[in-house]
Amino acid sequence: MKPQRVLLFLAAVVAALASMALVAPDEGVSLAGVHLRYPTMSSVLATASKEEPAPMDTASVLELSESAHLRDSVNYYNRLTNNGPLRFWFPSASYLDRFWHTVEQARRSGRTVRILHYGDSQIEMDHITSRLRSYMQNTFGGGGPGMVPASTLVPSPTYTISSSGSLTHLASFGDSTTVRSRNNYGPMMQSFRMNGNATINVRTSHRTNVDDRTKRFTSVKLIYNNLGGSVRATLDSTFTTHQAGISSFSWKTDSLDRFRMRVNGHADLYCMLVDAGPGVAVDNIPMRGCSGHQFTLVNAERLTAAYSQMDVGMIILQFGGNSVPYIRTTQAVSKYSKAIGEQIDHLHRSCPGVPIIFVGPSDMSKSINGRMQTYPILPELVDSLIATALDHNAAYWSIYHAMGGQNSMPEWKRQGLAGSDYIHFSQRGADLMGDRLAEAFDNSYTLYKLRRRLMKTKR
Repeated sequence: MKPQRVLLFLAAVVAALASMALVAPDEGVSLAGVHLRYPTMSSVLATASKEEPAPMDTASVLELSESAHLRDSVNYYNRLTNNGPLRFWFPSASYLDRFWHTVEQARRSGRTVRILHYGDSQIEMDHITSRLRSYMQNTFGGGGPGMVPASTLVPSPTYTISSSGSLTHLASFGDSTTVRSRNNYGPMMQSFRMNGNATINVRTSHRTNVDDRTKRFTSVKLIYNNLGGSVRATLDSTFTTHQAGISSFSWKTDSLDRFRMRVNGHADLYCMLVDAGPGVAVDNIPMRGCSGHQFTLVNAERLTAAYSQMDVGMIILQFGGNSVPYIRTTQAVSKYSKAIGEQIDHLHRSCPGVPIIFVGPSDMSKSINGRMQTYPILPELVDSLIATALDHNAAYWSIYHAMGGQNSMPEWKRQGLAGSDYIHFSQRGADLMGDRLAEAFDNSYTLYKLRRRLMKTKR
């Protein structure tokens, strides 16, 4: 049967039933001894009227819709932040809430909030840090290369430093020729002892692969420990102090890409803060060959005094890779993890109230039965470090998981993302891992904003 005929037939049936509803009496009819009742049109319409829901106002509908959407978004970003391959392990769900609030308000309050990124050779050449810096400063403002030493030992693509005069390098790390101090290394775990005059020249990089925000600065701050007598420093103006102990000199400048500082006296020069605030500064502090045990070598009182000269918002510790080849037993895993816990506690005491993120080692390979495979102890070490971080009120982010887990390093090497040592990243690999760390922070920040919005809809 053609569709038109079906439609006409259905229309005729509906019309006939409607006609019967119009003429049927309320009490029904009797036919051949059978009493029949048929719903009247009025009863049908009355029933429909009673079952029709009360209309909701537009504002209520929109509010319910927004709340449902927010809950879905919160659940999605909660999975990314706490369960995905780029996840964090947090000691509490609100661990970074205060940090996110602080950096959101930094520009409005005129602050330059610092993220100190300590690490081993994996972060040399501003690796990983540079990508995190770009994300933070493009999101919250700020600029400049951040914390730099009075003289450089490892080249950086972000800045160049040349120094002359009576400067002796002191460091808590390095080979046997490095001059040691008595727990007086400053926030970079190294310092330069000045006994007389020194000149320091700093210039930011103009390379095309360096973020434009890093290339210029509007403030310079020198943090030092006066060992006795007067200390004088000149940039565009001269400051002099006779006060012994840890102090600083600060200059506001035009937007510059270089400066020359002249310093005189007997002091340990800890670092210079080269920033374009307000906003966020992200400091790259590499310590080649370190396993992350250097922090307890710095006197806590001095470290606290040095940190008080800056506005620290977060500390990132990226270590473990240098120890992996030498850790072979569960006992050695426990010993290393215990030492890391002591470093975290030391930093909590020196910089109270500041969140600490421990970034654990990447996948690393060695030849086993003729194939490059993950160091056998590495997965156990990662699990132990996660537990240690949480036990000491620190968060954990895993490069090992972000790479893809066990035996992922050979694939990174095949794609040109890691070096032939199957340990270090190439420039492309470091950029990718820096972007993944930035993405992890962005997921956490998005979750923080969504949770706040959802709370407002419930009020």
